[in-house]
Amino acid sequence: MQSMKKRIARGRFLLLALLLLCSVALPAAADTVLKKGSGGEAVVALQRKLRQWGYYNGPVDGIFGSQTEAAVRYFQRKNGLSADGIVGPRTAAALGLTLSDDSAAAVSGTQDKDVYLLAQCIHGEARGEPYKGQVAVGAVILNRVRSSQFPNSISGVIYQKGAFSVVSDGQIHMAPNESALKAARDALSGWDPTGGCLYYYNPKKTSNAWILSRPIMLTIGDHVFCR
Repeated sequence: MQSMKKRIARGRFLLLALLLLCSVALPAAADTVLKKGSGGEAVVALQRKLRQWGYYNGPVDGIFGSQTEAAVRYFQRKNGLSADGIVGPRTAAALGLTLSDDSAAAVSGTQDKDVYLLAQCIHGEARGEPYKGQVAVGAVILNRVRSSQFPNSISGVIYQKGAFSVVSDGQIHMAPNESALKAARDALSGWDPTGGCLYYYNPKKTSNAWILSRPIMLTIGDHVFCR
């Protein structure tokens, strides 16, 4: 009888310990935020998003420092959010980010797809061009993503009807080379050799009167870039 009571008491103790452990662990997952001092792939994704949308000009280094905090505050002010510099659920939702235990993996997977698709378009449109020209093509695509005149995603811009010849002729499905992949990453990290251009073309291959009427901002290789 005494042995039975001990076993029951021990069982209750273990159940209580388990409940206490769960009560400590669950809030930590629910309260996941990105703030000053945070780091890792989730911060990289945040910095890239803020750069793409024109709120951040600092390095994409995965370190949530003062510059990233200031960019988050800027984004929050512009979007009617509490400007506390902390990426909680509401700010994350506005940025299109997911805060969860596996958010870094999920965000990283999305970024990998964006890099690859952007590299495919760069490879099809600008292989053989100077490296700076390849980055410039990627930058034009990202400038369109930020512009209200175009779809607000990389895939939306690239697959917009009639936007890129490589989509209509199937070259978009070619595997990008290392140069195109690197150019895509540099463009996503904020390098824009065009200074904000939304269009480019090869004057030797273009007869479209509208695009030819656009003011030329610069020339890189065989492409001219314009707004």
